[in-house]
Amino acid sequence: MAVVIEDGLIRRVAPDAEVPVLPGDWEVSCRGRLVMPGLVDCHAHLVGDLLVPTSGELLLHPPQVRLEHERRLAALLTASDVEVLSRYAMARTLRSGVTLVVDHLSCPGDVAGGLDAQARAAEQLGLRLVASHATTSLEGTTESLAQAEANADFVRRRGSHPLVRGALGFHASWTCANPLLQKLSRLRESSGAPVVFHLSEGDHDLATTWEQHFQRVVPRLEGFGLLGPLSVAAYARAVDDTESVRLAETGTCVALGPGSALLVEPSGRALETLHGRQNLMGLGSAGHGNLWDAVGASLITALGAARGSRLVDPDGVLVQLFADGPAELCSRLYGVPSGAVEEGRLADLVVFDCVPALDPDSGQAPFLLGQLGRSRVAWNIVDGRVTVREGQLLGMDEVGLAREASAVLSRMWARTRIPEAAAHFWPVRQG
Repeated sequence: MAVVIEDGLIRRVAPDAEVPVLPGDWEVSCRGRLVMPGLVDCHAHLVGDLLVPTSGELLLHPPQVRLEHERRLAALLTASDVEVLSRYAMARTLRSGVTLVVDHLSCPGDVAGGLDAQARAAEQLGLRLVASHATTSLEGTTESLAQAEANADFVRRRGSHPLVRGALGFHASWTCANPLLQKLSRLRESSGAPVVFHLSEGDHDLATTWEQHFQRVVPRLEGFGLLGPLSVAAYARAVDDTESVRLAETGTCVALGPGSALLVEPSGRALETLHGRQNLMGLGSAGHGNLWDAVGASLITALGAARGSRLVDPDGVLVQLFADGPAELCSRLYGVPSGAVEEGRLADLVVFDCVPALDPDSGQAPFLLGQLGRSRVAWNIVDGRVTVREGQLLGMDEVGLAREASAVLSRMWARTRIPEAAAHFWPVRQG
């Protein structure tokens, strides 16, 4: 079969003989390899994953200490640093088969500059990106409101861009005071923009939110109008059945980070709670590795729940997390159908170095995720543009990007060390 791409959309899918290659066409020879829709990373920390690599030394600290370390590093970032680190992270992301990333940047010293830097990097490499800022109230109300306004200005300027768009963002309930959430609520209502945030990160999020506001996290955020079809709520590690129903009823997309959940303090049973209520769910790398790491972690989590009789169909859950939920989120964010190799869909496609073994009776490829997990990405096409060709990043020197990123990280790590002792807990300023 041949797939014809024009103007960022799949225009035709037909037998090879019916689609001649015309002068000026760019032909991608698949030679029987698997072609499928590009992958979606529903919640990423492209820069944060490089700034704070997975480390047992840091993960053994309480969440407040981990966040304080992350904040110290983020405070050192310049727009130039963000661009360098984003380019390298995006290069690796494209080579893993991802075509869309919903990112949650923390660059409090220059929100506008950091988001613009990410946008430039995405346009240069050809990655589809929805960028937001993880604003907190920890520096006080005035600063948090200024950061939210800078984020909103980025959203307005990127409103209808075909590749890179903006979303409003905040970190989490436990780090955000009422004035910030009120501001974001008004901005969302006036702009109709997506919102990206961490939802019920764990027991610390629940406890702090209750102590400060006498509410659980989901009701608090719903009260500000921050749930809905264009909301991307990450983690949801500590939600109960009632809250899961409300998330489903509001159409909120829950971006699970199973890799992160395995590394931090165990908290709740998010996967089975949400799956049982038919929530829209997708996978996110969540600042710990890449999307394929999240796939492996979700399989481990789903099998554990199934063995405990808390989940019936682990394979069906994986399909929802890996394909169905992310495709629906992409369609919502860009207003164009996606998630299938069909006419009229977004031309975000990946060719894997995999000639799938087929079942002779059904003609279908069994164990497809297992087959793909061992296969390299041969081609990556985003919005009709080739970004990876036969495993190589197109038009960019990935080793050069790695060197530039390494220089930035070495400089920053020399200035901020992992804490050696647990820090005291600090409250959110109500300002």
